[in-house]
Amino acid sequence: MVCFRLSPAPGSGLLLLCLVLGAVSSYALELNLTNSEKATCLYAKWQMNFTIRYETTSKNYKTVAISDLVNATYNGSVCGDDQHGPRIEVQFGSGFSWTVNFTKQVSTYSIESISFSYDTKDNTTFPDAKEKGVFTVYELVTFRIPLDDIFRCNSVLTLEKHDVGQRYWDVHVQAFVQNGTVSTKEFLCDKDKTSTTVVPIVPTTLPSPTTTPTPKEKPETGSYSVKNGNDTCLLATMGLQLNITQDKVTSIININPNTTDFTGSCHSQTAVLRLNSSNIKYLDFVFAVKNENRFYLKEVNVSMYLVNGSVFSFGNNNLSYWDAPLGSSYMCRKEQTVSVSEAFQINTFDLRVQPFNVIKGKYSTAQDCSADDDNFLVPIAVGAALAGVLILVLLAYFIGLKRHHTGYEQF
Repeated sequence: MVCFRLSPAPGSGLLLLCLVLGAVSSYALELNLTNSEKATCLYAKWQMNFTIRYETTSKNYKTVAISDLVNATYNGSVCGDDQHGPRIEVQFGSGFSWTVNFTKQVSTYSIESISFSYDTKDNTTFPDAKEKGVFTVYELVTFRIPLDDIFRCNSVLTLEKHDVGQRYWDVHVQAFVQNGTVSTKEFLCDKDKTSTTVVPIVPTTLPSPTTTPTPKEKPETGSYSVKNGNDTCLLATMGLQLNITQDKVTSIININPNTTDFTGSCHSQTAVLRLNSSNIKYLDFVFAVKNENRFYLKEVNVSMYLVNGSVFSFGNNNLSYWDAPLGSSYMCRKEQTVSVSEAFQINTFDLRVQPFNVIKGKYSTAQDCSADDDNFLVPIAVGAALAGVLILVLLAYFIGLKRHHTGYEQF
């Protein structure tokens, strides 16, 4: 028997359902799994949502958010036995499923793994998906909790893998419940330990709010490349600094190339460089060919976790930066800003990119950006000034010479 207590919107009360296999409609889920003796063997209460990024038939990328667990079912949720541990299985929407497996050690139990599956054949959610089929993301978690303790994490826990972002919060879970009684002794996640032990000091006079971010040092330059088979098809060297503004507060984030992974793809008319790290789900630079003889940066997409636990996602496929002839590279030594939106800009440093026609894995002749071209203005201006002075000297000389000859003839 499986009992579910649903927590609807505040003020609507609690609804307790006990059924063999039941459907729920709620964002906050609470499960009380019982064994054949009707004693609780597993208790769980949590909230979750998901983001899925997929490629469309037009070779763009879209991100969908999944947070409505309407009509969820729990087929396959079990207490476990001597061969298999407890398991929570949730099915919702059109082809979404979520599974958590638990294992037991001598004095502890573990949240061992989490898997999430989605079906891009669902035309309502993924109407223009390039690849149709069922995709599964599997994560090893290995939270170890003392037996007879309940695991608690009110803070946001995030998992990111293969274009899928998972967020969990208000988590209370206990597997291998002893004697059918859920424990009152809590084992806290690290984030909750920090939030409960750090006491902020509130000053007597609050400073005036400001939206000016603290200046960041110049980011480290990273080198990135994309292969098509055995051949390099895209090269990029750049230092990257992200500027994100939310609620009138700007955050400046330097990308560390030493902790950043990169992938991508190359096609005849488009090329993509994707960066990702522990807090950046993806940062895509999409290049395109125009007029059959030039390339440019056409699109930027980003999705990342901010310090406050929120997810910032945005994309712009109507850009026009880093324009250069095919067969050459684009280079800009000075700081340059790519304005993706009012809330998101990217500062680049020591930039050089070549997304097409890379030969033997090396950059071709570079076309400098207009900022670098400004370096020639100073010598040109100095030369023009010297030429002007020379002209004035010559004019003065000839005028003086003419006056001299005129005076001699009169004498």
